[in-house]
Amino acid sequence: MNYRHAFHAGGFADVIKHIVLTRILVYLQDKPAAFRVIDTHAGAGLYDLTGDEATRSGEFLTGIARLLQARLSDQAYALVAPYLDIVRSFNPTAELVAYPGSPLIARALLRPQDRMTLCELAPGPRKQLIDSLRRDTQARVVDLDGWIALPAFVPPNERRGVVLIDPAFEAKDEFERLADRFAAAFAKWTTGIYVLWYPVKSRRATEQLADRVAHFAAAAKPPGKVLRIEFSVAPQIEGEVLTSTGLLVVNPPWTLHDELKLILQELQRPLGQGGPARFRLDIPKA
Repeated sequence: MNYRHAFHAGGFADVIKHIVLTRILVYLQDKPAAFRVIDTHAGAGLYDLTGDEATRSGEFLTGIARLLQARLSDQAYALVAPYLDIVRSFNPTAELVAYPGSPLIARALLRPQDRMTLCELAPGPRKQLIDSLRRDTQARVVDLDGWIALPAFVPPNERRGVVLIDPAFEAKDEFERLADRFAAAFAKWTTGIYVLWYPVKSRRATEQLADRVAHFAAAAKPPGKVLRIEFSVAPQIEGEVLTSTGLLVVNPPWTLHDELKLILQELQRPLGQGGPARFRLDIPKA
């Protein structure tokens, strides 16, 4: 498949991914020491929901648009509020016209001492990303293949932070490459937090990915932990649009499992298509 950010901006997969990213960054803010965000496939930064690509797919209508209207418990709302507040900051009127990608979501949660490294190889999205972050001394946009940059940029000087790996899955071997490049980076920085995104279309491919990542993490000294998150808004049909998304979080904050259990339970109805969504939240065996 080819997961182009502009077509899927604000869809259910973005909602899940960006809630997880936000919860991790909020956790990192609890300590005064600086942290770094490394985004290997950053995209354009900001997406026009009135543009051709977003309106053709319409995915934001069953993703962020539904969440903004959803009734959540006070406890769940408090957990997703930092994410929703960032989205609203790009939509000052009642109309939903723009959606921030992971670089701008992360940027909103940086403190003065924190930094970002953003990799984007495609000229068009890279220019848009640079324009969005122009003269920002805390963010660096790098014209480099994210797969090459991944092991090259770790460990960061800050020694704390999160690496988001969110490729387009354009090549048939992308799952294998994701596991291999993660392993190369993790060997150099075993204490960082890694977030690996993947589409759930082949159960065999996703299980192999989870097994390999869990194996690499367990072999480290000290061993790393892995949290698997999968969210399905409808049964996945071969050859049809993506309805199931997954994330592997290596070295997750100790609070993340319980936070996501509460959040995902309350997102089942608003994000479900044709019935409540289903989710999986577990620890893969090494």
